[in-house]
Amino acid sequence: MARFCVTGGAGFIGSNLADALAARGHEVVVLDDFRTGRHEFIEELLGKPGTELIEGDLLDTDAVRRAVDGADMVFHLQANADVRFGFDRPTVDIEQNVIATSNVLEAMRATGCRRIGFSSTGSVYGEPEIFPTPEHAPIPAQTSLYGTSKMAAEGIISSYVSGFDFVGIPFRFVSILGERYTHGHVFDFYRALKKDPTQLTVLGDGKQNKSYLYVGDCVAGILAATDHHWDDAGSFNVYNLGHDETLVVDDSVATITAKLGLTPEIHHTGGSRGWKGDSPLIHLDTTKIKSLGWAPSLTIQQALHKTLEWFDANPEIVLPQELRA
Repeated sequence: MARFCVTGGAGFIGSNLADALAARGHEVVVLDDFRTGRHEFIEELLGKPGTELIEGDLLDTDAVRRAVDGADMVFHLQANADVRFGFDRPTVDIEQNVIATSNVLEAMRATGCRRIGFSSTGSVYGEPEIFPTPEHAPIPAQTSLYGTSKMAAEGIISSYVSGFDFVGIPFRFVSILGERYTHGHVFDFYRALKKDPTQLTVLGDGKQNKSYLYVGDCVAGILAATDHHWDDAGSFNVYNLGHDETLVVDDSVATITAKLGLTPEIHHTGGSRGWKGDSPLIHLDTTKIKSLGWAPSLTIQQALHKTLEWFDANPEIVLPQELRA
């Protein structure tokens, strides 16, 4: 049995990871400020022995140190994930993604924890020339402050690996789907259609091609890499976590509208990008994580259907009061 700290552990991916760790019999400390995390996501977890919640911001160094103290490993998942609005609030990504990561690493150094798993992003590849994009692809000029901040955080982690013999494992995710998903365009489309089932606005031309992954498969990949590198002090290993498949945005819209039994008028705002910094194609090479025996268990369509089923089953979380049946 080991002790894990999960920052952002009341969020979408973090709470699913915390559940998986507890199911393995480990102690789990959740650190979350509940800006996007939800108490409902960890209610069952906190009823189990060996689990603890510390409510706090990652800019609060005392809270971070209390959460990390005694941990064998930190999974650092808490971050600002509003990619679309990065250029409206440029300092937020730096504070919540870069400075916060520095605070986590310093708390780890002070308390003797030397293992960190980090939720990075496929956005660090910007608009690459290689598809599917492998971990060793050249990193181009960044197109979003979110990607920039995650790349900077990876760099800081690699320095602690080199300087303090940490084990550093950044995971570059595609968009993740599944239970407890409450942020992203599938969520936005669902809510918009519940508000007005006659029409839907889609940013860009709807032809943006993205890869997605089911949250259970994401967690399984994280754990596979963690198990593999547990004793590899001084190692820095980046893993892409994605799917061999991709899905065009308009096709995801078609799936959502079919699930809701709707035929809305679709309005595209135009252009190949939904917003400044949006990548029209994200498709990651997952050969490296597959070498550890991992593979997705669900297709993208299956993951999307599971997400929509969870939306339908949890209107009190997904929908504002006025839209609940």
